Amino acid sequence: MTHIASLAKMRQYFASGATRSYEFRKEQLKKLKQSILSHEQDLYAALYADLKKSPEEVWATETGMVIAELSEALKNLRNWMKPESVTTNLLNLPSSSKIMKEALGVVLIIGPWNYPFQLLFNPLVGAIAAGNCVVLKPSEFAPATDAVMRKIIEENFAPEYVLYVPGDGASVIPEMMNNFSFDHVFYTGSTTVGRIIYKMAAERLMPVTLELGGKSPCVVEEDADINVAARRIAMTKFSNAGQMCVAPDYVLVHASVKDKLVEALKASIVKFFSDKPEESYSFGKIINEKQFNRITGYLTQGTIAHGGRTDKEKLFIEPTILTDISLDSPIMKEEIFGPLLPVIPFTSKEEALAIIQRNPNPLSFYIYTSSRKKEKEWLDAVPAGGSCVNNSSWHLTNHHLPFGGRGFSGTGCYHGKYTFETFSHKKAVMKTPTWFDPSIKYPPFKGKLKLFKWVIK
Repeated sequence: MTHIASLAKMRQYFASGATRSYEFRKEQLKKLKQSILSHEQDLYAALYADLKKSPEEVWATETGMVIAELSEALKNLRNWMKPESVTTNLLNLPSSSKIMKEALGVVLIIGPWNYPFQLLFNPLVGAIAAGNCVVLKPSEFAPATDAVMRKIIEENFAPEYVLYVPGDGASVIPEMMNNFSFDHVFYTGSTTVGRIIYKMAAERLMPVTLELGGKSPCVVEEDADINVAARRIAMTKFSNAGQMCVAPDYVLVHASVKDKLVEALKASIVKFFSDKPEESYSFGKIINEKQFNRITGYLTQGTIAHGGRTDKEKLFIEPTILTDISLDSPIMKEEIFGPLLPVIPFTSKEEALAIIQRNPNPLSFYIYTSSRKKEKEWLDAVPAGGSCVNNSSWHLTNHHLPFGGRGFSGTGCYHGKYTFETFSHKKAVMKTPTWFDPSIKYPPFKGKLKLFKWVIK
């Protein structure tokens, strides 16, 4: 079934101006918030079915994050929409200058399977707040969550305003992007697919936001609080069974504290998930057999210091610590995206940086140290989309911080006001009065160079 006719109707609806007013945007955000809350139990059940997430994990990483985004947007929408007054330079006085925030038009949001609700609906909040019409393409690999999200959208929004497009992404997305010029494309997922999206967008000069992934390094210095580091690394690395774009992909630990960290990581894993994580309330499952096979292929690429058990029928992979890793093995070249954590010792900063630079511009970088000097040195030395000091991954949950990658880990950012800005165009406006119209601004210009140099400097 083609969606091009539906997209044309969306273009007409946006052109009518119906989505632009503050009152309209606010009402849509309120409807979305209320509908999510009324389907809260359905979302808990769906995310358990797809990824074995507990209600607590769902609220902390999926529904609660979207509700927080909605609350932030509702609280600040009027201020976000206001034109921003800026200074006018000497050349243009007595003009006044401002920046208007314009809706882009019809935008496409493509969500992934690992956080199927949050990573589709969080950008939706900003797109609605900015006054756009929105096409939502959910992941087909989280079918239970897909069904609830579709219900939420179709119960509350007309298809010419918010169009929900399920199905096989490999066929649905090219059909739309190759036959319709979206005003923005927002994609979250793998770098491999991101490249394909980028190429299709380039053909029609469509602007994009790419939220990708990569190998996010975690450095543990010899002066770090090892027990705290172990808890914070283990909690985020093994959340959602490691299927998180900002999870620590591998740990570089100072050789003098490597054994101590490994033991502390083991203790944290058992404390969090018991010695039978497959029965744990708090430990999830791998999304499908394809991902299970890919991740388990890494198990032979190092020494298993902890974990390593698998159950294909249950799509279970135990939280695993790997040591004695070759830097040339696939596990150190590809994003793991699963509950396997390589731990690699280093003796000098230069040695650790050389390892990180094999996969430059990670989505996230984490440093554990008690030294302000080392903290600054590491943050200055490692370009990354975002960073945490003595923490991992939680910067993602602060909507006052921009979230996004750089280089191979993505382009553009969002969360809170930054999502509104991503889905808005900043239009420069200068207003010039007619009562002052000096002849010096007009030809002939001969003999005016000295004056021009004084005014324009």
